[in-house]
Amino acid sequence: MTAPALHLAGVVLPEGEHRDLWVRGGRITFDPVPGAETVSRGGWLVPGLVDAHCHVGIGFGGVHVEDLPGLREQLLAERAAGVLAVRDCGSPVDTRALDDEPDLPRVVRAGRHIARTRRYIPGLAVEREPAELVEEVRVQARRGDGWVKLVGDWIDRGIGDLAPEWPADVLAAAIAAAHEEGARVTAHTFGTDALPDLIRAGIDCIEHGTGLTEELIGEMVARGTAVVPTLVNVANFPGFATAGEARFPAYASTMRRLYASSGAVVRAAFEAGVPVFAGTDAGGGIAHGRIAEEVRALAGAGLPTEAAVAAGSWAARSWLGLPGIEEGAPADLVVYDADPRKDLDTLARPRCTVLRGVAVS
Repeated sequence: MTAPALHLAGVVLPEGEHRDLWVRGGRITFDPVPGAETVSRGGWLVPGLVDAHCHVGIGFGGVHVEDLPGLREQLLAERAAGVLAVRDCGSPVDTRALDDEPDLPRVVRAGRHIARTRRYIPGLAVEREPAELVEEVRVQARRGDGWVKLVGDWIDRGIGDLAPEWPADVLAAAIAAAHEEGARVTAHTFGTDALPDLIRAGIDCIEHGTGLTEELIGEMVARGTAVVPTLVNVANFPGFATAGEARFPAYASTMRRLYASSGAVVRAAFEAGVPVFAGTDAGGGIAHGRIAEEVRALAGAGLPTEAAVAAGSWAARSWLGLPGIEEGAPADLVVYDADPRKDLDTLARPRCTVLRGVAVS
């Protein structure tokens, strides 16, 4: 059944021009469509928001969510927040059945996390030793949607603190293999020590990145490496420190230090020219649908409000290969009563959402 043609009018972002647009056959056109139903008039039309770091299929406490209703619930929470595309940064669950659900946000997958044996959260990652990394990267590249996720550092019980998981030569070979497969690579890192080898190996993105230094930021700028700071999750670092302090006091100290400098790191990366995108790390201990909080946190760290909104909308979409509000693009957009570039709180109050050409709220 063909969806009815729609008409919307308002200020289209990021250009900031008041326009009428129509949706026909699920796609945007600026040519009038006779008989189209007007679903929104006035307000600000924003390309569908993006959560650039979440985990579909991981529930609270790391429980695997494998039933379709449970997976739908996670993505519907994102949709209610205006998120119409997510980059799933690693999940132990095969979520490809969601692609057949036309009322759910688009999912861009990174396959499963790849971690060193016993060096990550139990049950979430594919655990491999360095000699096996290149082949596993190829496997996950073919399972994902153009991304591979490595665990770059985690607590090393032998030293009681964060430490790198992979040798430099292995990382270089693994990232080259992913690129040969047509996939980009990202990595979880909290600390500093794993970052030099990852960045010099040609990694495409760093997740969290709380250990970035001025020198490393400069190298990321030169290479075009992006960062997704996940400040909603970084806010939990003091709790992680307290939970691990009895066994790993050095780790606890590191996590508190990283938390204290996290805002300054994000600001320095942005001001230097590192591409910064909004991701919540939803899944596990963080509920889905918190993208507005992440955008506010980016602004609180020092990004201009328009850049913070872009990091969760049109800039993130372009980075993932998704179009914005343009002729012929799939109609994925959100309408707000106020300009979110001037009032970030408005992001939490979508007035109208159009997903795949259908007004879903």
